[in-house]
Amino acid sequence: MPETIDIAVVGATGLVGEALVELLEERDFPVGTLYLLATGESAGKSVAFRGRNLRVGKLSDFDFAKVRMAFLSTTADAAVECSGLALAAGCSVIDLSGAALAEQAVVALPAANADVLESLSLPARIAAPCAPAAEVAEVLAALRDVLDVRQLSVTACLSASALGREGVQELARQTAELLNARPLEPKLVDRQYAFNMLAQVGVVDEQGHSALERRMAAELSSLFPALEGALDVTCALAPVFFGDALMLSITAGAPLSLDALQAALDAAPGIERVDDDYPTVIGDAQGQDSVYVGRLRLGLTNSCKLNLWIASDNVRKGAALNAVNLGELLIKHYL
Repeated sequence: MPETIDIAVVGATGLVGEALVELLEERDFPVGTLYLLATGESAGKSVAFRGRNLRVGKLSDFDFAKVRMAFLSTTADAAVECSGLALAAGCSVIDLSGAALAEQAVVALPAANADVLESLSLPARIAAPCAPAAEVAEVLAALRDVLDVRQLSVTACLSASALGREGVQELARQTAELLNARPLEPKLVDRQYAFNMLAQVGVVDEQGHSALERRMAAELSSLFPALEGALDVTCALAPVFFGDALMLSITAGAPLSLDALQAALDAAPGIERVDDDYPTVIGDAQGQDSVYVGRLRLGLTNSCKLNLWIASDNVRKGAALNAVNLGELLIKHYL
């Protein structure tokens, strides 16, 4: 393992980009020189790292030959362009944008399939799953020795931060307008979001599925091939600033033991099981590095069915920490 490695963070001024930088410092990641990059007006801003304020450079001006690893927390279009440049320059890429999935990149999550990195040739392009898919996958990975999944249904209640900083700002603005009895003017979404539940996240296709729902299904199927064609995903938008809350309904191939399921969750690193209660984003998960699980119960009439509830910090745990963990594995074993 090298003493240090030069790294780039693309999208460093976004919510996940900022969390990436914080975690690189908190976890004493072996960073030599850290290059922070962004597009548009975000270039030129400063971000704190290890007691210094680092200026954010323009992505269009950057030479990826300067670094050996890049985290891409940006739009899919920008990720496609700069990942090609990075790989050509010998720089490995951890892509959080979702774009890499369409190009048959390896989808990896440390808790689920860390061994997949062994088959990679360098420089590598690794697709990090979106936050809600990562949170579901971590729980499935903890249960796979005691649960033969035949069918999975996920209902994901996502926060404003799933839409990025603009989503948080939209929720805050709408909330202020309503509380101050001003006329509501939806901008980022097409209707009242504050104090409301929206039944979809983004536009839907001709079959009624959103891009995020399809991405979650594809990433979960990649991480757990047995789920191919055996899962359903619904994403809704909750009037919460940060954090994901998800309900899982899992059908197994044989009757389940609740004691065995609880023991498997208790033994899994990165999972916190809440017994005789249920976790919430605000009370438990926000700012934490674990996925919180509660309300474990078998089906009302079917002992092959398990229902459970998940709460997780989508920005920190679901996205940034999993990406940093992938970077740590890549450095330790391959760079």
